[in-house]
Amino acid sequence: MPNYLTRNAAAEFLTSEGFPISPKTLAKFACVGGGPQFRKFGHRPLYAPTDLIAWAEERAGEPVSNTSQVA
Repeated sequence: MPNYLTRNAAAEFLTSEGFPISPKTLAKFACVGGGPQFRKFGHRPLYAPTDLIAWAEERAGEPVSNTSQVA
């Protein structure tokens, strides 16, 4: 069972893993969609570290060797 992270801790975790993001950006994604999966515990969103990393890696895209390869 994963240790769930609050939104602030999730942003710190992603930033420490090389994916800089703010808690406010995670909050926006929670409202409009497109962010990492989360679970609700009362009114508080909780994030699993594995879900955060999977979302960040998917969002980062494929590796490229020069800027002309970026779509």
